[in-house]
Amino acid sequence: TSAMSLLHFSTLLAVALLVRAQTQLLRGSCSFESDSCGYTSDPANAAWTINQEGRFIIAESSSFGEKEKYVLVSPELELRDWSCVRLVYQISGSGSLQLHLRPEGENFDYTLWTADKPSDSWLIASVDIRNMSGAYQLLFDAKPRRGMGNSIALFEIHIIPGYCIECNFEEHHLCGYSNQWNPNVNWYVGGSLARDPQSNLPDDHTMNNERGHYMYVDSVYAKRFQEVAKLVSPMTTTSMAGCLSFYYQRDQAIGNFFSVFTKDQLGHYDEIWRPDVYATTDWKLVQVDIKAPHSLEMVFEVAFNSPRGGYVALDDISFSPEFCHTETEPAFDPSVANCNFEEGLCQYYQEQTGGSVWNRVSVKPNVYRIGDHTTGTGSFLLANTRHTSRPGYVGRLFGPSLPGNHKYCLRFYYALHGFMKIDNALALYVYDENNIAQEKIWTVSERSKDVWTEVEVTYLKPMPTKVTFVSICRNFWDCGLVSLDDISVTLGDCRVAAGTSALLTMRKSRIQMVIVSHGDVSLLQGALLAFCSHQPIPDTGDVFVHVLIRFITLFFSLSLDPGDSIAYSGFSENFNEIEY
Repeated sequence: TSAMSLLHFSTLLAVALLVRAQTQLLRGSCSFESDSCGYTSDPANAAWTINQEGRFIIAESSSFGEKEKYVLVSPELELRDWSCVRLVYQISGSGSLQLHLRPEGENFDYTLWTADKPSDSWLIASVDIRNMSGAYQLLFDAKPRRGMGNSIALFEIHIIPGYCIECNFEEHHLCGYSNQWNPNVNWYVGGSLARDPQSNLPDDHTMNNERGHYMYVDSVYAKRFQEVAKLVSPMTTTSMAGCLSFYYQRDQAIGNFFSVFTKDQLGHYDEIWRPDVYATTDWKLVQVDIKAPHSLEMVFEVAFNSPRGGYVALDDISFSPEFCHTETEPAFDPSVANCNFEEGLCQYYQEQTGGSVWNRVSVKPNVYRIGDHTTGTGSFLLANTRHTSRPGYVGRLFGPSLPGNHKYCLRFYYALHGFMKIDNALALYVYDENNIAQEKIWTVSERSKDVWTEVEVTYLKPMPTKVTFVSICRNFWDCGLVSLDDISVTLGDCRVAAGTSALLTMRKSRIQMVIVSHGDVSLLQGALLAFCSHQPIPDTGDVFVHVLIRFITLFFSLSLDPGDSIAYSGFSENFNEIEY
């Protein structure tokens, strides 16, 4: 009896420790075992259904009816600190699933995550939710393609405090971490009472006993030189900067190599840490400063030289928004190089000699000329020879100095008017701090046309640099007008989305052209200016304004005069979509 009591007590203790180790679930979490936990189907769309046997909620193409998609809306959430949405889902057949965030008091949604690849099993997605000052709702937007066998199911929604890359490996889903399969060496879950008593693997770090779990990779099955095992974190979904911490043990009998990398969406690796000791008898803490302006994965990589290369164990990965080391420079904000020229030249300047070639102007758009790109009625830069007596000109517009060893994405808009030859009409150079050109990174290559054209350029230099816009006119009769507007600079590659951006859910649907007129143009212009400067749109009480200005911003560069007419498509009852 005493033995049974001791066993029963040990079991209860193990369960208690395990429960304590599990992460706290926040409001909005749901396993769909018996109900939907306050999640409701948007009445304007098709209704989600809970499986009769419980454990998941499903959107099936066979239940569409007249609707075109399913939208599952969470209860109102108020999570002031950083949190992580961990979603277990499956797309069967063909379809797509998106996660949107709708802040309280706003009619438009922020797209956080999307998936459209089918699978035969449940998949895990991890989505970071940044600090929010107010309440919000999560929307799961499912669109299974019409036809038999197409469906989208949600098995589990867990919302936990902290960052999605954090993990103590005590839960079955391993926080979305995945092993990159290798026939011979792989990362496995270590610890628990079931392990081999002859094993030299360590106790878990989280609980400091043999009941906890961690990840490890062992060389015992290595067959070739440089067998590599990779443990990959979930992809971050928003920009992050701070201190990455983790614990590891490393037993090196003959040889193993342990490194930590970041990997972006383009597959580029960047090593951020490697150990300075060959072996550790105890768990060793590592702290690494990282700056991630765009989505990244953390890759823990171990390579072995032979079957006697020892093991590497990993546990308790965490993240803090404060840098580990005080000497680490704060993440540089490249927005100092942003300018829409509405209030001046910002930090851009021209050469002191030769007069001003670039002039800040405002042009009322007409059938011959376009307005500025930002609002249609604001200001932009114009380079031309109309105000000079010279037969030609060389105009250089210098930007502010940007630190070296950063990859920058530069975006801007330009327009050409009246050029006979476009050679040297507009080019983009990288200059050093001594105003010496280092490289031409872009030049206009299209024929002259009177529309705003977007350009994206990625560049990386080891020294501090400044971007310089150069317009050259050698013959007055061949040159026209060069317009420049809305310059923006972000960290990272232009091909990689720089964090979460505000995206309006658009649907390319049937065209419903409706001609409308609006008399109070000031409301439209005020709302449009606020939207373009990323400020809250004034609450005019006019829903038409809120919808129309986004349509204008996304698809046209227009200004409106009283009595002007504009074509638009109408909107749904909850104003989340514009059909066009």
